[in-house]
Amino acid sequence: MSDPVTQLLDLVGNSISLEGARVRVLDAGEFRKNIRKLVERSALASDSTAGWSRFLIRSAALEMGIYPASIHELYMARGRGDAPMTFTTPAFNLRALSYHAACAMFRAAKRINAGAFIFELARSEMSYTDQRPSEYATNILAAAITEGFTGPVFIQGDHFQVSAKKFKANPEEEISAVRDLCLEAIAAGFFNIDVDTSTLVDIGLPTIPEQQALNSRLSAELSAYIRVHEPAGVTISIGGEIGEVGTENSTEPELRAYMDAYNAEMKKVAPGKPGLSKISVLTGTSHGGTVLPDGSIADVSIAFDVLRDLSRVARKDYGMGGTVQHGASTVPEENFNKFVQHEAIEVHLATNFATMFFDNVPPEFKREMYAWLDVNSAGDRKPGMTDEQFYYKTRKNAIGPFKAQSYALPLETLDKLSNAWEAQFAKLFNLLGIKDTRLLTDKFIKPVKVQPVLANYVKDAVTAEDVSDLSD
Repeated sequence: MSDPVTQLLDLVGNSISLEGARVRVLDAGEFRKNIRKLVERSALASDSTAGWSRFLIRSAALEMGIYPASIHELYMARGRGDAPMTFTTPAFNLRALSYHAACAMFRAAKRINAGAFIFELARSEMSYTDQRPSEYATNILAAAITEGFTGPVFIQGDHFQVSAKKFKANPEEEISAVRDLCLEAIAAGFFNIDVDTSTLVDIGLPTIPEQQALNSRLSAELSAYIRVHEPAGVTISIGGEIGEVGTENSTEPELRAYMDAYNAEMKKVAPGKPGLSKISVLTGTSHGGTVLPDGSIADVSIAFDVLRDLSRVARKDYGMGGTVQHGASTVPEENFNKFVQHEAIEVHLATNFATMFFDNVPPEFKREMYAWLDVNSAGDRKPGMTDEQFYYKTRKNAIGPFKAQSYALPLETLDKLSNAWEAQFAKLFNLLGIKDTRLLTDKFIKPVKVQPVLANYVKDAVTAEDVSDLSD
């Protein structure tokens, strides 16, 4: 047994053991009590103890009945009419202190017997939050262990997006980068992936099928690649997207053009393999919202009828679970139950939870981060921008560089943050109707215990990439 492993086992009071590549949990209570020490090593260490911590946590989670899972079968049941349309699955991007936020989410979920909720991380977020997929998945699984949550845990690659700028310069290199990211994420336990080639839709072409053709073809090619590499017994839930958030609302002809071409391409490149479980559409929102000069967020008007009408087409004619709403953090809370009423299968939420982080940290810490932004994000300050607009738009860039200081915040600050997050999760869970959805996940999601591969964890770090033109 190597010295790094001995050191880590000592950190958790030898409550787990490593026999070959097999982790055994000897004292679950002691392990829960000390797991934060491994979480911090995973997040902050620059040596092999980071990878070993991730391997130990994922392996121990499986031993404790916690397993990364795909939500595909539940969504397909919704498409068939076998699952009720009484809920919308929330998908949360936890950018700052994701372990602490996930603990809060599991607590809120356990109180209402919720099972249909997703933890997600976008390609763009991996850079500025300094979280690769294996670290993010570790934080989520460690939180489940801490809070005594068992069963399927849904971890999702959000906006595994093709950069239009990089694609134009070198198409094969950019598609290869997304393929590599899919492999990395699958190895970490991301068994839900949103493939997003909608950046390549060309509205300048004369017909809608022509506009969507490249989007459809590349979505199918990436889907086929995922199907080849998904673990035995797992059907990864794959989502598609028909247009960039923040432009014109999606239409039925666009959905049909995309899906017809996608399905035709899948028959060629992956005959007999499942396709999409859901589709993201545009309804008038934008990622992060529109910031007014005083720092407040402009009111958002969502075309809920688009969600409803396109969900019905997606289910009836294409067998999917329905439509997905992106960029919903800035939607007024009183409207959240409308996602359920208008039959959305999934809604993505990120910005508000990052805002809560900045609102609850000590003022001096926030000033330090903002001073860093003044220097390091100065190029993002547009003419006429107020300070409020500048900091709101750029402060996500400080999350990664200040990760270590965030972990070192006083316990009372971490508790304050965690309690605020938990209250917000509880409120959104209620509005989105996910109470007792554990009954549905237990019914439709069958456990597949995919053992982690040590070589995927103890290896060289992945170099950060330029993601400035990608969505969150």
